[in-house]
Amino acid sequence: MKRSLNIVKVGGQVVEDDSRLNTLLSGFSAIEGNKLLVTGGGRTATAIASELGIESRMVNGRRITDEAMLRVVTMVYAGYVSKNVVAELQAKGINAIGLCGADLDLIRCVKRPANPIDFGFVGDVKGVNTRELKLLIDAGAVPVVCPITHDGMGQLLNTNADTIASSLASALASEYDVTLTFCFEKKGVLSDPDDENSVIPEIRRADFERMREDGTVSDGMIPKLDNAFAAIDAGVNKVVITNAESLGTDSGTEII
Repeated sequence: MKRSLNIVKVGGQVVEDDSRLNTLLSGFSAIEGNKLLVTGGGRTATAIASELGIESRMVNGRRITDEAMLRVVTMVYAGYVSKNVVAELQAKGINAIGLCGADLDLIRCVKRPANPIDFGFVGDVKGVNTRELKLLIDAGAVPVVCPITHDGMGQLLNTNADTIASSLASALASEYDVTLTFCFEKKGVLSDPDDENSVIPEIRRADFERMREDGTVSDGMIPKLDNAFAAIDAGVNKVVITNAESLGTDSGTEII
């Protein structure tokens, strides 16, 4: 029988809000057994880039990353956000370790082709080093993984954090009984973006295709749901989209 593994991805406004982040990390700390955290931080990167006079460009919720933006996201994701989260977890008694995809060759990517859209230094996941991750997890460490990856030839790449979470969950599903939770600022996927209580309890792939066509879901929710279904297809036991306050409960949207 496989042991359980909870993978939680935190992003959106949660990382930038000290109160929400503390709530999330408290809930994460309370999860028993093996666990892994994936951190985002796109809004912080956008804000710091703006302060530096660097324009942020997004296409379908994914960031275009030129050389200047790559420097910003590396500093923010692998530095400021990651180490602050690790420090907060250590204060809660969790023996966390902050990692990017280049550390221990954890996540190797290939640079996305320039056609039809040139995303710059953006990587698509090629492989996950489950052996090194399993050694860390089985030793009692709690990996905190940020979305900076590498191509194996010395080039860092920016990879969507939801994709990182889905890829890690998918790769580790052969070793563990994996539950993947995407935590952001909403209670789940909403049928009405202006109504916080319009949470859709379950979404099947046909529902997703219909909601994408009619505009019910858009922008960053599209890659989040794409990655949720990719994880389910790869054998992940359960995928939930919810908020920090509901982590560990039955609230939110479950992907079927």
